[in-house]
Amino acid sequence: MTNNNKIALVTGGSRGLGKNMALSLAAKGINVILTYNSKKDEALAVVAEIEKTGQKAAALQLDTASVKGFDAFFTAVSEVLKSTFNTDHFDFLINNAGIGITAPFAETTEDDFDLLMNIHFKGVFFLTQKALPLINDGGRIINLSTGLARFSMPGYSAYAAMKGAIETLTKYQAKELGARGIAVNIVAPGAIETDFGGGAVRDNSHINDHIAGITALGRVGLPDDIGGVVAFLCTEDARWINAQRIEVSGGMNL
Repeated sequence: MTNNNKIALVTGGSRGLGKNMALSLAAKGINVILTYNSKKDEALAVVAEIEKTGQKAAALQLDTASVKGFDAFFTAVSEVLKSTFNTDHFDFLINNAGIGITAPFAETTEDDFDLLMNIHFKGVFFLTQKALPLINDGGRIINLSTGLARFSMPGYSAYAAMKGAIETLTKYQAKELGARGIAVNIVAPGAIETDFGGGAVRDNSHINDHIAGITALGRVGLPDDIGGVVAFLCTEDARWINAQRIEVSGGMNL
């Protein structure tokens, strides 16, 4: 099967890192289904950009915090696989969707904790579980972590703890899905200039300068630094990479 018949499902693909991943996958000849929570127009603009490259694309609404909506979502995925891609399975699941909530450990509320858990851990756990019947044998699953699971910066205790849980889950998924030839890896970006978490890394020069100062390559990360790594993990060249945490941070806090 050539690349241009392969399909990736990217959650949170309408903006930021997810948009960059979707475009990077398309550049490697992979078709894309991307999800958005509320930004339908932005998602459709990404679809149009992908279609300009000659690849096929589609956008579907999905709230990754709401497990009860997943069955209806995968019904919609099955329909779009048939109508847009003329198939009934896809190859690559990229669990990218996420939000940032920053609060000191002592002030983190239960509501904030639950929202972070539902999106970054529970949602990823059950979305992937429900995706399994639609993923081709020999496919790939890519989860997203954060540099903050390796080093600590005050304010991210709940967020980073959820990502630590996903890092452990990734190894179990790799072990249990290996019989189907499905490789599972996790990409851990460092601080990136996007609108994530209110755009603090991008827009606050003090934070930006601080991060550049603790990064070996001397600058803050950009979305373009991440998408290509995720796309590479979906290529034949990456077939023997499995159960790995790949940090893409320019060398933060070494």
